[in-house]
Amino acid sequence: MADPETIIKEARTVAVVGLSSNPEKASNEVGTYLKEQGYRIIPVNPNEEEVLGERAYETVEQIPEQVDVVDVFRPPEKTPEVAEDAVRAGARTLWLQEGIENSEARRIAEEGGLSYVENRCMRQTHEGMQ
Repeated sequence: MADPETIIKEARTVAVVGLSSNPEKASNEVGTYLKEQGYRIIPVNPNEEEVLGERAYETVEQIPEQVDVVDVFRPPEKTPEVAEDAVRAGARTLWLQEGIENSEARRIAEEGGLSYVENRCMRQTHEGMQ
C-alpha cells in the first residue's frame, strides 16, 4: 500500500466515484472539503449531470484529463469494476473510502500499476496532516 500522506501531497486531480449532489451524503461532504483545499474534483456518477459545479462523467475513463486519485464511494462489490476503469484511464491511485475494502479491486489496481489505499477517508487523512 502506498503512503496516503504522500498521495495526498502529490495529487491535484481527484475523480470522486459516487459523488452525489445531496449535501447530506458523505461523498458530497468529502468532495466539497477537498475542493475547498484546492483539489480539482471531477464527479463520476451516471445519475448526475453536474456536482459541485463540475460536469459529471459516467466512468473515470471518460474524463478527458489526467486523474491522480480515484476516490471511491461505492459498495465493496462494485469496486473491482471501478479499479478496471481507473487502470484503463491511466489514473495514479485507487483510494477506497473508509469502510470499503476489496481484495479483487486491490489486485486489479496493483497489477495495473496504481497505488492503492483502502478503508481510509481522504478528508480525515488530509485534516490529520494539517
